[in-house]
Formats: sequence, C-alpha cells, structure tokens
Amino acid sequence: GIPFTDPMADGPDIQRAGQRALNSGITLEKVLNLVSEFRKNDLQTPIILMGYFNPILAFGIKKFLQTCKSIGVDGLIVVDLPPEEDTELCIPAIQQGIDFIKLATPTSDKNRLKSILKNSNGFLYYVSLTGITGAAISHAGSVATKIQEIKNISSIPVCVGFGIKTPKTVKELSAIADGVVVGSAIVKKIEENKPVKEILEFCKILADETKSI
Repeated sequence: GIPFTDPMADGPDIQRAGQRALNSGITLEKVLNLVSEFRKNDLQTPIILMGYFNPILAFGIKKFLQTCKSIGVDGLIVVDLPPEEDTELCIPAIQQGIDFIKLATPTSDKNRLKSILKNSNGFLYYVSLTGITGAAISHAGSVATKIQEIKNISSIPVCVGFGIKTPKTVKELSAIADGVVVGSAIVKKIEENKPVKEILEFCKILADETKSI
C-alpha cells in the first residue's frame, strides 16, 4: 500500500494506517526502497503496489515505471484511474511488462465491464460491495452472479476484495473466485499492536482457507 493523504476508497482502518505511515515520514520513494530491499532476498514472491495516482504523478510517471521495472514490482493497482485514462499509466505500465490490475464493482454493467477489461491484466480486482474498505460484505452468493458475468466475457482471473474479514468468508469466496484480498482485517491487528506471530498466523489461516476448496 502506498500511503496517500486522501484515500477516498479506504475505510477508517486503512485511512489511519496511511496517516500513521505519512506521520512517520513514509514517501513513495521509501516504499520503492522497501521493495528493493525485499528483492535482495526474495525474487519469487509477487509484489503489487496499490494506491492512488497523485503520488505517482508527483514522483514522475516515467521515473516511477522505470524504477518499478528495475526493482521487480510485478503489478500496480491505482484505484482512482478509470479506463478512460489508460494512456496515463495503464498502457505505459503494460509496455514495461508490469501488470495493471483494474477494479470492477457491483454497479459495473456489461458495457462498463468490457471497457474496464480492455487493457486489464494480471487479474481483475472485484470490489464485493458498494462502499469502502472494511465495510461489511454481504453473503458470497451476492458476489457469485457478478463473477460469472465477468467470466462470460473474459478469461482473466477474478480476485474479490473489500469487506472480507473472516476465514469463513474467505472459504466461501474461494469457491467462486480465483483469489481473495484481505486488507483492513490485517491492518486492524497491526493497529492493535498484536504480536507479529499472531498476525502471521491469522494470515496463514486465511491463506489455508483458499486451498481448502
């Protein structure tokens, strides 16, 4: 996650996490440095940077993409760049060999989905609810119909995020989606100063549920 001062798609937990990071002096450049350090010992684990366009624009698009390519960033999720702006970052990223992962929502109709999917690669991030991160998801059945609609027009993997907090929900969604995204539930544990071991165990429990189908 790239911290930003105005995270309009994020709920309170991730908003506070972003503000803590900014207050501690974290910048986009420092995030990229963290990736670079991580890559010294791990060349296999995929890394996706998620955030908003403003910090990237301020950093410089060309410089940002060149840096991402050189340090081993695999993909980008930029939540406030619609498909109408694909020439800004999406297409240049793809040309650098970096996946540009787009978001679809319950309100994305068939025509909008086609537009979103046009230059989307890596996977499609399906936002499971009409709200912000950390809000409560409705039951998995409400998501299944939309995922099938996407599958009918594209072979791209679909990962579901927003509002997913429990192993039970992860298991339910794993039966209908290609992947599950959990953010706020993990960030909340960090905010509560839970032991690292406990947080890692929670992540493992979630991951194990994706394999139990």
